[in-house]
Amino acid sequence: MKEDAQEWAIFAEKMVRLAGKKIIELRKESRVEVTMKSAGELVTSADLVSDHIIRDSIVTTYPEHGILSEETVGGSLTKDRFKGPLWIIDPLDGTVNYSRNFPHFAISAAIAVDSVVWAGAVHAPDLGVTYVGVRGGGAFCNGEQLQVQPVNTLSESVVGTGFPHDKSKVHLALERVNLLATHCRDIRRLAAPAIDICYVASGRLDAHTESLAPWDVAAAGLIAREAGAIMGHVGEVSAEIPVELYGEGVVIASPGIVEELLSLLRNDL
Repeated sequence: MKEDAQEWAIFAEKMVRLAGKKIIELRKESRVEVTMKSAGELVTSADLVSDHIIRDSIVTTYPEHGILSEETVGGSLTKDRFKGPLWIIDPLDGTVNYSRNFPHFAISAAIAVDSVVWAGAVHAPDLGVTYVGVRGGGAFCNGEQLQVQPVNTLSESVVGTGFPHDKSKVHLALERVNLLATHCRDIRRLAAPAIDICYVASGRLDAHTESLAPWDVAAAGLIAREAGAIMGHVGEVSAEIPVELYGEGVVIASPGIVEELLSLLRNDL
């Protein structure tokens, strides 16, 4: 499986770079249409083009593999959905940033086999960075190996977080922000969680916590763990979704602060 993981990582990197190049071209040519999904979430034509590019690449190269994409997911997620080889993709993480010409957006792709994530890549074209992780093989940014920032005190940490698209859930996020802002050195909200989690891997952030989906944490979570980060959850993990792909109440942090951060957030439940 390890040899396969190296091959999958190369393939994932190629896919996200190809999709990234295309969505940049679309924006330069002013050919991006913006519509609304449920709960106030934007989707652009670039999301769908990126999804199509990645999906076609997988079907052509690995026709026997399954695909779980943010833009084409249907129905509820159950544990049967994660059996066998499965590509988990986010064609455009940070859609609002992309539509407003903010540079913090990314394309993410990872592969899991029977619920275990083996390889993944996150490409942020406007930032000029590509993060790649291989299970047991380390994490890299533009070819340079990554390592989390050693930190032992939450009060000295910079922590990333985010807000839900569903405005009815914003008050819970604001309570989390209040806790973080009063117990950490500072917080960051870049509105592209795949990048935030990769920033934990590279030491730009000491932790990231937010309620996310499998496609947000699949590739970036692997990259962070391979760089030495610890992944945990504020609440219980659903029996239907693998722990490595469960994003609800996720905490990804430098080892020295993960327990302190989890304790802080759990006291707010």
